Amino acid sequence: MIEAIVMAAGEGRRLRPVTERWAKPTLPIDGHPVIATLLRELRSAGCERVTVVTGHLAEQVERLLGDGSGFGLELRYARQPRPDGSADAVSRGLAAGAEPPLLVATADTVFRSGDLSRFASAFASAGTPGAVAIRREPAPGPQRAGVEVEGGFAGRIVAAGETPFAHASLWGLGPELVPYLEGLGGPPFELAEAYQRAIDDGLRVSAFEVGRTRDLTDALDLVQENFPYLSRSE
Repeated sequence: MIEAIVMAAGEGRRLRPVTERWAKPTLPIDGHPVIATLLRELRSAGCERVTVVTGHLAEQVERLLGDGSGFGLELRYARQPRPDGSADAVSRGLAAGAEPPLLVATADTVFRSGDLSRFASAFASAGTPGAVAIRREPAPGPQRAGVEVEGGFAGRIVAAGETPFAHASLWGLGPELVPYLEGLGGPPFELAEAYQRAIDDGLRVSAFEVGRTRDLTDALDLVQENFPYLSRSE
């Protein structure tokens, strides 16, 4: 069994004014809140305990998910009072009791069915201190990091466009990587920097390719990702 941390604290600034009223993880893709779809996929991947890190409109997210029993999960919550980045969110999840090795995922991404389970299995089998999910399509956008891959391992986390692979908002975090969450150059304190420091120190971080992901980044995404579902509903 593996645990997970779900980062659900972001303000969703590029989705304003929608996210001034609704927390980004509660917004729908195919008629379902993105975080609800993510939790169901995590349960299918063998996760039984998930720590959800909330922040902006935290009560909305926590009220939606409850104690996790509706998803077959044991849920705990941690609060991130300021938008201090992904590494800070993971640190708060660890402080709330999450134990590595674990998966780390963002609450605004829907993965292709089964990809989370395959990633979790590959991370467990690899036995490496960490792992990153990478994808080829859709093409890496300016808001995403690229990942250089060498022999199945992440070599460098770089600017988008420098490599055919984009980071796919899913991480594997082993206990060896936890110290690298400290002493970062933020705020914000970001996981990409922590993983790059670990790679530079010689720790092996596996890179596993997943299929296309569906993401809510800006208002156009909200329309595009729901239009096919709404069309089928007519």
